[in-house]
Amino acid sequence: MERNDQMSFGVVLQPDPPVSRVVELAVMAEGRGFDHCWLFDSHVLWPEPFVIFSQILASTERMAAGPMVTNPGTRDATVLASLFATLDSTYPGRTACAMGRGDSALRCIGRKPAPLSAMVDAMDVMRALFAGREADCNGTPVSIPWRSNAGSELPIWGAAYGPKALDTVGRHADGFVLQLADPKILQWTLQAVRDAAEDEGRDPDAITVCVVAPAYVGDDLAHQREQLRWFGGMVGNHIHDLVMRYGEDDSKVPRALAEYIRQRQGYDYSHHGRSGNPDTAFVPDGIVDRLCVLGPAEAHIEKLKELKSLGVDHFAVYLMHDDKEGTLAAYGDEVIPALKGG
Repeated sequence: MERNDQMSFGVVLQPDPPVSRVVELAVMAEGRGFDHCWLFDSHVLWPEPFVIFSQILASTERMAAGPMVTNPGTRDATVLASLFATLDSTYPGRTACAMGRGDSALRCIGRKPAPLSAMVDAMDVMRALFAGREADCNGTPVSIPWRSNAGSELPIWGAAYGPKALDTVGRHADGFVLQLADPKILQWTLQAVRDAAEDEGRDPDAITVCVVAPAYVGDDLAHQREQLRWFGGMVGNHIHDLVMRYGEDDSKVPRALAEYIRQRQGYDYSHHGRSGNPDTAFVPDGIVDRLCVLGPAEAHIEKLKELKSLGVDHFAVYLMHDDKEGTLAAYGDEVIPALKGG
């Protein structure tokens, strides 16, 4: 995605069966002004997203589709490159890639998230093969013959929270994905990304900035908080890892995140990313309010304008609650026009 003065919008869906419902929501989102449709990529918990991407792209006219996020642990980089290249050859310019180390996809099969070095290596291989260039794969020169005249590039956005991951994104990724909507934490993390980019000799302003968070438009804040409390638990998995590594050093882990993790008792991935998750009762209302976007449309517009002023190019809505259609409609009628217009 090219950086411009307007914020673009995406919707993040869980690829729950039936697939027809996932495609229906994607079509609805495009009709409401959303530019991207993202799906979870966790092959044990949900159906295969790349199969669904082809259906979404065939059923829509302009929106891009991709994983939020894929990883180099469950998917070989050459497989990912071929998947994206195949989609691009059929629907040119409408693929999108966000990558992380792997959380649920790997932990659910008894493995740890992939090292950052694997993420960097995968990005290098994917970019080269997608564009029709040769890549070094385990010491073997590899290319995709049918992409030799591709003439296109695959931007890869990296998801990160902690110091090492933020540094990696700044040095190697085309975009930065922050999976929470707190302006203060955005400033802290984005500065780390930009510092790393500058140190690498890259243009920090050329890195696309994407914020992903649950959004629920309505007036019943108590109900909205209960519907979105799951997100504090999901983010908590990553923050717990950071606290275990760095302790509560405010220069490495924002204190607001470290404090609420103290009450975390564990996490059952069978409830991952779902409203009503019983493992997230420890998440206080204040954290829900900080990490998510809730309230009437005016509150969404105000918070998103603040995020935009801090450098956010793309906002993606985690649409996991009981009023998906209502939130899509409110964004299409009020929120997106307000951000697109200024």
